[in-house]
Amino acid sequence: MSDFHELVRIVARLRGEDGCPWDKAQTPASMRPYILEETYEVLDAIDQGDDEELRKELGDALFHVVMLAQMASERGAFTIDDVARGVAEKMVSRHPHVFDPNHVHEADAGGSSAWEARKAKERATEASALDGVPRALPSVLRAHRVSDKASAVGFDWPDLGGVRDKVSEELGELDEALASGESDAITEELGDVLFSLVNLGRFLDVGADDALRLATSRFETRFRRLEQHLSARGASVHDTDPDELERIWRAVKHTSEVTSC
Repeated sequence: MSDFHELVRIVARLRGEDGCPWDKAQTPASMRPYILEETYEVLDAIDQGDDEELRKELGDALFHVVMLAQMASERGAFTIDDVARGVAEKMVSRHPHVFDPNHVHEADAGGSSAWEARKAKERATEASALDGVPRALPSVLRAHRVSDKASAVGFDWPDLGGVRDKVSEELGELDEALASGESDAITEELGDVLFSLVNLGRFLDVGADDALRLATSRFETRFRRLEQHLSARGASVHDTDPDELERIWRAVKHTSEVTSC
């Protein structure tokens, strides 16, 4: 028996008559927050470049996948083997340039546009070209995926310059909303700025969600260093004036940039 099928057997036992009360009580809905948490822990491990931590977190994520499949099996919907078979068939279908010996190779056969085109063909019965993007995705990631789908059917800027101009345009409209002082207009225009920045990242082949997550991590690291610097002087952020905080922040930021070189 493979290690994977041993995991499947263990999960089935946990959910069985003499299994664990907690595991038996779970439903797909109750598993939702755990799945989200495990996904972000996988991302953390990737960002840290820690292979051992990544191995552990992938294991936790796999456990939740098997748990959901076990629940589906119990109600006669599908099994974990059906899940594996389905995704294997999908990957073969979406990579004819790899698996089909009779496929005529194209310049962008393995590129994102060809991938989206093959996905669109599979979903030909959907009502909208934007169908298939989960509403539960984090907002930045969802904005990227919705834009990807619009781009796949030709609704996009012709080049990087166009989307960069759009960012400037939206910033101008945000300034106008700020001048008006209307909260609804400010919220709308700020959203448009963020959406245009997501598209700028898409043109640069940079995931805005990844970029923002890494920027937040850098800020957190530098802020903690600022706090440590103040603590060594017997001070804290609460009793230090803004000008001094800015001076120390710039020093900390410069040190981190030099260290990363």
